[in-house]
Formats: sequence, C-alpha cells, structure tokens
Amino acid sequence: MTTAFVLGGGGVLGAVEVGMLGALLDRGVRPDLVLGTSVGALNGALLAQDPTPAVVDRLTALWRRAATTRDVYGDGPVRTVRRAVATGTHLYSASPLTRRLRGELGATLIEDLPVRLEVCAASIERAAEHWFTSGPLVDAVVASAAVPGLLPPAKVGDEHFLDGGVVNSIPLGRAVAQGATRVFVLQVGRIDRPLTVPQRPWDVARVSFEIARRHRFHRELAEVPDGVEVHVLPAAGTSARDDRITSHRDFRDVETRIELTRTAAGAFLDDAGVVA
Repeated sequence: MTTAFVLGGGGVLGAVEVGMLGALLDRGVRPDLVLGTSVGALNGALLAQDPTPAVVDRLTALWRRAATTRDVYGDGPVRTVRRAVATGTHLYSASPLTRRLRGELGATLIEDLPVRLEVCAASIERAAEHWFTSGPLVDAVVASAAVPGLLPPAKVGDEHFLDGGVVNSIPLGRAVAQGATRVFVLQVGRIDRPLTVPQRPWDVARVSFEIARRHRFHRELAEVPDGVEVHVLPAAGTSARDDRITSHRDFRDVETRIELTRTAAGAFLDDAGVVA
C-alpha cells in the first residue's frame, strides 16, 4: 500500500488541514507521498519535513502566529493601496511569507525531505500545471501560494508562477497517477458548501473559481480506478464568513478551526475503520 496525503488550496481555511493531519497522525497513519497546492503546499512542506505528531504543534504555532503578526500579508492599508496603485497587479509583498518560510524550512531541498513531496504551481509562460519535485523547498511553496491579485507572480529560474489552485486545487488525480493506492484528501471545506448566484463583482470570480475547482475534483474522484482507496476528510468550523472579500486576512479562530476539524476528521476515520 502506498499512502498519499493530498493537501488542497484554500487560503486561511488551510488551518483546517492541520486538524486533519492531527487526526491522521494520532492514528498512526503516515504518508509515503505528499502533494500540496497553495496553502496545502505550505502545510505539506512542514509535514514532509517532519511526518510525526510533533508537526501538528509546529503548524498550530505557525497559524497562531499568523493571527497575531504580519507574517503573510504584512502591510497596513496605506502601503497596500500604494502597492496596488504602483504595481497594478497585486496588493501585498511576498517578502513576509518568504521570510517566515525560510525561518521554518531553511535551505531545504525537496529531494532531501524524508517524505516524497510534490508541489503544484501554475506556469505563466507555458500556461501549464507545473510540479516541483526537486530544488529549493521555499521557492516551490512561495510559487504555489502566489495568489493572483494578492501576491506577485513568483519567479523560479527563468519562469514565473501563480498559485497552483489556478490549475489544480485538489490534486487527487496526480496522487493516483503517481501510484498511490490509498489517498487521504485534506480539503478546506469549500467543496461541501452550496453555491448561490453571485450578487457582487467579487462574488462572480469566487463562484467561477469554485465551479472550476469542484468540477475537476469530482471528475477525478469519479475516475479513481478500482483498487484505490480514497478518503475525503471533513472540514469543520467554516461558514459564510469565509466568502467575504476580506476573508483572506481573517485569521481569527484558526485554533478553533483546527480543533473542530481534528475532532470531525477523527470521528470520520474511526467510522471508516481506517488503521495505520
């Protein structure tokens, strides 16, 4: 059996993935392969570096710090507006996130991690899905998390990248293609919530992206071959609050989200009879 953890994108909702990891690791389930997109790449990178229950405390501390500092979107409103006007493309600098990741991950190379990790990003020049499987870990995560409009495109080598969620937000099919026979999907709860007709301009973009995300995921789920076991873990602690235009900066209650999801995911795994 080859066990893969698929960690999807979803911004601040990525905190719920920490709860899912806690439930899995509590039960002795360890990954042979980790695939991450966007915030899932960040969580997945720390997991691949330390695939033990201790990583849950480490990730919880990281998310707690994000709630009280400017480690992700580091600027105040004045500098944010100035940057938006000056660049015309993004609101925030990637420097705070890059510094925090370097503090956590150092100069680690993907190929040196104890668990195999693959990180998804969207190549601008090739208009293609790109998988980082080697090279500097921090560069790959920053590229995967370069949310369009919020952060600038990330340059790695001679190529520029945007958030991996643009091309593959929940990479279940990639896990199957890479030989996984048991897959745990760590998603942030958006695929469970009903969509409604958008009423505002920013809702149009959000709903459009959700349709694309869910369409691909459900298609890949339907195409999973016989003999491959898939578990889509439940998220908890999400709400309509997460659909607001300012929700990307709302790190309130991240610890509550983590604990609620850890409980929900644990119950799900026990009901499914999942064992290590």
